[in-house]
Parts: sequence; C-alpha cells; structure tokens
Amino acid sequence: MPHAAKPAHQTWITNLQPGEVRPRPQPKHSQAHPGVSPLHPVSHRNVSFQPLPRPLGLAPYHYDLAANFPAIAQDIESRHQMVFHVVGDTGGVQDGEFQNNVAEQMIAHLTSGKGDTPQFCYHVGDVVYFTGMRDDYYSQFYEPYAHYDIPIFSIPGNHDGEVDDPSVQTSLDGWVDYFMQAHPDVDPISKDAPRVQLNLPNVYWTMTTPLATIIGMYTNVPEGGSVDSIQQQWVTNEFATAPTDRALILALHHPIYSFDAFHSGSSKMADVLENAIRDTGRVPNLVLSGHVHDYQRIEQTIASNGPTPFLVTGNGGYHNLHAVHSQPGEVAPDSGAVLKYAADKKWGFLTLTIDKHGISGVTTEVDREGNKKQGDTFKYPADPIMLAQPKSVPTL
Repeated sequence: MPHAAKPAHQTWITNLQPGEVRPRPQPKHSQAHPGVSPLHPVSHRNVSFQPLPRPLGLAPYHYDLAANFPAIAQDIESRHQMVFHVVGDTGGVQDGEFQNNVAEQMIAHLTSGKGDTPQFCYHVGDVVYFTGMRDDYYSQFYEPYAHYDIPIFSIPGNHDGEVDDPSVQTSLDGWVDYFMQAHPDVDPISKDAPRVQLNLPNVYWTMTTPLATIIGMYTNVPEGGSVDSIQQQWVTNEFATAPTDRALILALHHPIYSFDAFHSGSSKMADVLENAIRDTGRVPNLVLSGHVHDYQRIEQTIASNGPTPFLVTGNGGYHNLHAVHSQPGEVAPDSGAVLKYAADKKWGFLTLTIDKHGISGVTTEVDREGNKKQGDTFKYPADPIMLAQPKSVPTL
C-alpha cells in the first residue's frame, strides 16, 4: 500500500536539523549573500513578511517639516543649516542602562549650549524590542527620552513590526500608536513621561525640508529586508520627483552594506536602490541605516564625482553590540564597498549638519560607564547627484 504524502508543514519540519542555526556571514564581505536570497528554513522560520497598516493619507506620503513644525523651519532659515541626531536600535529591552546612557548624552547635547543645537532626531528603526508591543513603549521610548524636548521622527525596523502572538497584537501597532496618529494627543501609556504623538503619513514616507529631502523606507521583518512592488514604485517616484536644488538622503532599517559578523548587508536592499537609480539617474548624497548593532561608515562609488557614504547607526542602546570583522580601509571583494570607520565596542549617536554646501557628521561614542568621546567625523557634498547615463549604474 503506498504511503500517504506528508503535509507541507511536516515536510518543512523535517528540513530542520536539530541544533541548527542560521549561517554566519562571510568574513571580509559586505553583504550576506550575492544576488538571489536563499530561503533558509532556519532564518526564515520566524520572520515572515507582515502586512502594512493603512496610511493616514494618500501617496506620495510627504511630511512637510515647515508645515508641521514652523519654529524648526524658522530656525533652519535663520541659521542656514539643519542639524539633527540620527540613532537606531535603541530599545533597552534586557538592560536599559546603555540606552539611558546614550539618551543622557543626547539630552546633554541639547542643553549644553556648546556647538549647534539639534532641531530634531531621526530614528532609523527598532524603537522597541522584541516585537514592538505598545506596552513596552513606556520603558523603551517614553521614559528614556522624557527630557529630550525635540521631535523624534522614525521609520520602523524589523523588531517594530515583528509579531509573536497574532491574537494579542498586529504588526506595527505600537509604532503606529505613537508615530502615525491623525489627531496627535498624549497617550496614557506614557505615564509620567508624556510626549505628544506624531502624525506621520505612512510607515514609509518622505520628509521635505528646506535643505534636504529624506526618503524613509520600511523594509519589513524578513532578514535582509523585504519591500513589495508598490513600495519599490514609490521609492523610484520619490527619486524622480525629489527637488534638484537640495540634498537627497535615503533611510532604511536594513543596511545595504555592513562589515559585521552577525547580520551583514543586504543585496535585496541594494537591488531596491539600484533600480531607483537606474530608472531616474538620481543618486542619494547619503544612505542611513541601522539593524546592525554598531556604527560603520562605508563608501561605494556610484557616480564619477565622488563616493556615496552608507552609514550604519545601530548602536543606539540595545545591549548586545555586533563585532566588525574588517579594518578601516579594507575593500569588500563581493561589492567593492570600502569600510572607512567602525565602532563596535561602544554605543552612541550621530549628529548630521546640512547646509547648501555640504553634509557633515560627527559621532558621539558612549562606553559602558556612560562616558562619552568624539568618534567619526566626515563631510560630503550636498549638491544633487545625477548620472548622465542612468543605465550605467554599477551593481550595488
């Protein structure tokens, strides 16, 4: 008598080897794998693509900084520059000490009166671990930044969108409850650290400012990120229609390049950027990301007039940092990306300053005891970058 076929779920389970873990990234490489992403049964077991919440408005999901925060726009105009913090992967789920140390230094920067005062913060995702639940927002968001009195904007990360139990939460419900409210108010869950909610138009959205356009993607939950054809169409449209008199910045949680030994970079996200450049000819002046728990500055040559910087800013407070396997100056054999600076033993944040002439940055590094020191410094042109022959974009 022939054996009955195994149900699909049983076939899946038999492909799992007891004690198996997901593959470790290759040393010296900047992406976890070339080209096609392998559907590994271990690494894809708990990280399926999650549906998106309904946007507040209609595409193209623009958020005008001047319209929503006139005082910030006036300050940018009077100072002729825009200054803001960039931070990622902040949630202090198991040990809030490191997140609090970073938050205290960010607050100190605001109140010190030294240098240029930041006007807002841009968070590149993973606000709350491990599954972005609303009940975790007090301890991992409201309380640490209780005295950080400038707006915190955000794109979601994979942990903001993860769901353990669909019966008690939906993907991104905690993130939406703060960052995407049609009628901002003070959520009672903020308790003694009240902060008025934001009205961001969507989980992927574009911030328009007098000096730069910041396109923020949502790369969902799967390892290496995942976007559907609708978001790819949106990203390409944003590249095509971005003002040509100011800098263009792309922000996404999963990094395109990373020289770390835990996650590595994503060829899938490289494809998203490559397609947008090929279809429009527009090259971003700067790419921001998180996900990997360290800081890295990486350069890739896309246009002939200079390298494009790719920054990983995922050392914002999560307790476990990710080691970097390469030294500054090393070139990844898989992508040609060059590691320029790395900090994998300290937490911290980035301060970006943008004016008509350039984009400059300085990182603040914070050790286990809360002591700070200056880390990386850099400056890149702010002039819009266009490829004369868009089809010539290299494989990223």
